[in-house]
Amino acid sequence: MSASPPGLCVALAGRLGAFELDVAFDAPVRGVTALFGPSGCGKTTVLRCIAGLLHLPGQVGISGDVWQDTSKRPFVPPHRREIGYVFQEASLFPHLSVRDNMLYGARRAGVTGAGERSNLADILDLLAITPLIERSPATLSGGERQRVALGRALLSRPRLLLMDEPLSALDRISKESILPYFERIVESVDLPIVYVSHDVTEVARLARHVVVLQNGRVVRAGTTAEVLGGIDAVPHGHPEEAGAILDTRIVHQHADGLTELAFSGGALHLPRIDGVVGAMVRVRVPARDVMLAMEEPKAISALNLLPAIIEEIKVGQGPGALVRLRCGGDHLLARVTRRSMTALGLAVGKPCFAVIKSVALSKGDVGTAIPAERFAGVAGTTGTTI
Repeated sequence: MSASPPGLCVALAGRLGAFELDVAFDAPVRGVTALFGPSGCGKTTVLRCIAGLLHLPGQVGISGDVWQDTSKRPFVPPHRREIGYVFQEASLFPHLSVRDNMLYGARRAGVTGAGERSNLADILDLLAITPLIERSPATLSGGERQRVALGRALLSRPRLLLMDEPLSALDRISKESILPYFERIVESVDLPIVYVSHDVTEVARLARHVVVLQNGRVVRAGTTAEVLGGIDAVPHGHPEEAGAILDTRIVHQHADGLTELAFSGGALHLPRIDGVVGAMVRVRVPARDVMLAMEEPKAISALNLLPAIIEEIKVGQGPGALVRLRCGGDHLLARVTRRSMTALGLAVGKPCFAVIKSVALSKGDVGTAIPAERFAGVAGTTGTTI
């Protein structure tokens, strides 16, 4: 591990019973790094090792400070690591109000008086939980409890935020309602966040960097667009979850209820997205929602017709194939049958059109509009993590 790492550095190898872990990765100094993979692959084990709750041989350090180095330094206990931890269950104190649960985080960080009140007001506003302030945790919905738990973690002024499948206990509607608040936090706080999830939608919307784990090992790592949009990166081997990530900009709010987004490959028209012109929006385009045409379609209801070049084709074991398209400086994935591939004469290097219905993309695949000045410095329009 280098003397002055850019953010979080992790290198761990050891056994827990029959499970063997051998992982190494770096996380940027700002933004979300997702630990992504199926249940049982080692995601939570890694998170607990970073927090100091488990002790496996190896190194863990952040911004030059070493928390663990098996060969050289003493082990830094969890309470001295300045970590905020949000669990799958909110784990709020049932005998305390929302206010007192959150102030527990501030007092843990030694923040009292005016600073305590100021920080609390900022976090309450950011997470829109001011109306809940005097309520008991028992009266809150699952999504509300997780927002309070996130606020409490942030009020502890952590150097690192760890989030262990915080939305996995929620239904789809609840997830969609809480994700915008998580996005707001991600773009507002200046600290590294490690986010554990097996849900491709969460990872696509929140993460700038992804580390894919399988059987206790890192099998792929890179920017979200690279990892999730690669033709060999089908999540957990499920082709129906394949999709590309586009970082786009709102260029027009049309009177007929459509929002026009621009990216390097052209324009996308989607059902209205709340946001001002110039705001950035991350869109996940599932491969199953992309049709291919070898000539520009005429008199067709789909509004998104994007010129593209076929870059790669991967034929599956079943009747399907996955096609990777270059669209400007970005990439799309299309899932087609082998019969269609043969009938259209699909081949690497051929030009084609990607056809996407405006109403095909679900609400969960579209991120919250972020003002451009806040997006700058987090990622460029191609999804590059700094």
